Amino acid sequence: MAKKEFSPITRRHFLGQSVIVTTGLSFAAAMSTRAASARKVSPNEKLNIAVIGAGGKGSSDTDSVASENIVALCDIDDNTLKARGAKYGGAKLFNDYRKMLDEMDKQIDAVIVATPDHHHAPASIRAMKLRKHVYCQKPLTHSVYEARLMRDTARKYKVATQMGNQGSAESGLRRAIEVIQAGAIGSVKQVHVWSNRPIWPQGMARPTGTPPVPPNIHWDLFLGPAPERPYHPDYQPFKWRGWVDYGTGALGDMACHTANMPFRALKLGYPTSIEAETSEFNGESFPKKSKIRFEFPARESLAPVSFFWYDGGNKPGDDVAEQVLNRIENQKDKDGKPMGRNLPGSGCLLIGDKGHLFSPDDYGARFFLLPEKEFAEFKGPDQTIPRSPGHYKEWLNACKGGTPAFSNFDIAAYLTEIILLGCVAIRTGKKIEWNGPKMRATNTPDAAQFVKRHYRKGWEV
Repeated sequence: MAKKEFSPITRRHFLGQSVIVTTGLSFAAAMSTRAASARKVSPNEKLNIAVIGAGGKGSSDTDSVASENIVALCDIDDNTLKARGAKYGGAKLFNDYRKMLDEMDKQIDAVIVATPDHHHAPASIRAMKLRKHVYCQKPLTHSVYEARLMRDTARKYKVATQMGNQGSAESGLRRAIEVIQAGAIGSVKQVHVWSNRPIWPQGMARPTGTPPVPPNIHWDLFLGPAPERPYHPDYQPFKWRGWVDYGTGALGDMACHTANMPFRALKLGYPTSIEAETSEFNGESFPKKSKIRFEFPARESLAPVSFFWYDGGNKPGDDVAEQVLNRIENQKDKDGKPMGRNLPGSGCLLIGDKGHLFSPDDYGARFFLLPEKEFAEFKGPDQTIPRSPGHYKEWLNACKGGTPAFSNFDIAAYLTEIILLGCVAIRTGKKIEWNGPKMRATNTPDAAQFVKRHYRKGWEV
């Protein structure tokens, strides 16, 4: 395989992109040529869209763009494919997305990728090289290396892209960014993000049984780029997220949602170190619970930040929790129930020297400024970020020559690259000293095997 040349994201480049992404100023002008190499589709014309991973999240993704032409569906499960094909009768059906893209190259304008994580980059990069616009579910990739390759490929082929972290379209998330960047809570030096994931098995050893492959499952195509191993129902369909060969654990599943707002608001460039504390890790599946600490250096006028991630029932300690619970009054959760004296299952807290911002959900769509009494009369800054016409609408508009989606691969790949460093720290079991531009751990060569994985022949990126 030919050596890939990468353009590292320098701090200056990222801060410049952050200004564009988080303020909306000159964003369209800066990236208006992104879709120039793909087939030109007028705003009144319909796109021809193919879907890779037709079930699960791919099902709702497809339904959300059904205003366009759904021309092809691909899935390794014949039962899923048959059911979705019945709904979209004009779509051609495939089990192998490589064959689909080869045979229908001239008929496809855009592709949705909603497969397990280990297929995200192979499918998306293959599509982008054919100059297809790509919507890819989160996490954008399975590895750090793939995230940067995805970003560079999207730039090279000038296609419209979007990652499926739907909270990016929420007005509340965009308002939180405006408020933080306006200095409402002062200098932020700590961020705490926690998740109620995993809701699937983790921390288990590889199964020893070798039951027959169900007749509706194309197991070799499910494996794709991953190492060969016998079929077992502990892997597929939904349980794949917990296995290191296929998924990225709780962190990969949810951090592209819950870390999205602080990542953007604080312009978090490359971390200098990442360290994970976990329950027992056996090398096969992600641990049942983890706590990960990322250290980010100063960014121009912004202070260094310690970023903490918690999952598997872990939450911030009492000293941090009290900074929320003692400063919030009479608030209700997303279901309208009193929040009470316990932190919700998922949330985000930014601790500033003038106040705190607390979001009690996965997307950052709702937030409170704390202490509430001190912010009772707070009006906030003027709006600087354009509001979304809708998450999927952003991508469709971009495919037709409009403004790039807020979560296009320039920003989404960077977010993913940084998040997945937490998975590298889990798998090495060591504190990682990180050189971001060179994509290398300076203190442990063991990390390299987890930064870039090996691919089975025929599935290389």
